[in-house]
Amino acid sequence: MGKKRTVTKSGGSGNAGMRARSLSRLPKKKVAEGTLYIRATYNNTQATFTDKQGNAIMSGSSGSLGFKGAKKSTPFAAAKVGEVLGEKAIGMGVKEVNVVIKGVGAGRESAMRAFANKGILLTGIRDETPVPHNGPRPPKPRRV
Repeated sequence: MGKKRTVTKSGGSGNAGMRARSLSRLPKKKVAEGTLYIRATYNNTQATFTDKQGNAIMSGSSGSLGFKGAKKSTPFAAAKVGEVLGEKAIGMGVKEVNVVIKGVGAGRESAMRAFANKGILLTGIRDETPVPHNGPRPPKPRRV
């Protein structure tokens, strides 16, 4: 019989099915305010929404939305992560959020802007990117 072949369209914005699936799982907890942690690395952008005590309520990443490879680290993918978390947060009744950003990736600002564009008030933005104090020895130079 053989394997069924599926046709996928190239381009566009990640996998729409993944986005719908991530929106379908809304937490039942109602929270008015919380903290949004954005971790932007060179390879991915992850966002976690917590309540004021620091208990994680929901999270998402560009990889979980269906972006693969180099597209995961783009500002566009980070904006999609922010949009999905913003929609979930509105469904929970969130009014204001404090933002903590970590990392040096390309999606630092775009994830936060997409979250704020959903109508949620940002009360503060804090950058907690770790800075090495000339820590471990660097790797040897590449020989090409």
